[in-house]
Amino acid sequence: MAPMSTPVGLGGTIPPRPPLVTGGLPAPPAGGTGPAVAVLFDMDGLLIDSEPLWLEAERSVLARLAPEASSWTESDQSALLGGSLNRTVSYLLALATRPVPPEVVGEWLMAGVCDRVRRDGVPLCPGARELLASVEAAGLPRALVTSSERRFMDTVLARTGMRFDVLVCAEDVSATKPDPEPYLLAAKLLAVDPARCFALEDSPNGVASAQAAGCRVIAVPSLAPIEAAPGLMVVRSLLELAAGPAGLVVSGDSGIVLGG
Repeated sequence: MAPMSTPVGLGGTIPPRPPLVTGGLPAPPAGGTGPAVAVLFDMDGLLIDSEPLWLEAERSVLARLAPEASSWTESDQSALLGGSLNRTVSYLLALATRPVPPEVVGEWLMAGVCDRVRRDGVPLCPGARELLASVEAAGLPRALVTSSERRFMDTVLARTGMRFDVLVCAEDVSATKPDPEPYLLAAKLLAVDPARCFALEDSPNGVASAQAAGCRVIAVPSLAPIEAAPGLMVVRSLLELAAGPAGLVVSGDSGIVLGG
């Protein structure tokens, strides 16, 4: 299990909060123990704009597996959105024209993408740093829930300075997203009922995982479209969100409090 990290200040400014009004997602259940509300963050595509890095790494690996193959397309990239390393390796091997062990392909991918992050950094998505600072200022516990390998997660955290109370990555679970296990584990480690947790996701796989765990889900779609549905709110950017003691607030024409 990944060790808990100590929260530190993330800098940035907290966006102005609109008046709180009822509406939005269902309120958390009354009673219970532990914190009233927690916020669970996906990583790739939600907090960091890592898809271009993965695109470069995957294209590089495909060129080694099948030099004569056509280039890696956006369709290929979308098919793997929110998935695990094992899924990406299997997908690439299905296109290979020469035999290579899966563990070697996985190492090619991880070495390539981690080297790129260490060398060039990785951009945060709009509003990511501001929302993390807002959640910390509101005193809400926060977890990172990612399908990425610990090696990549640790590289990203070291490069960006982001900190969380709990870390859940691919090695911590027996099944990754869309299975609910990652979000159930994060809620358990935070000692918060999943129904009291806001899960922020950018992919259909991640949304399915968080919903199956019983979290209240806010989607910020990246490559794949996501439609609003009962129990699922969709916003265009993390810049539309801020935190208060009662939960998250959606900015816009009118404020909507999502907590209880």
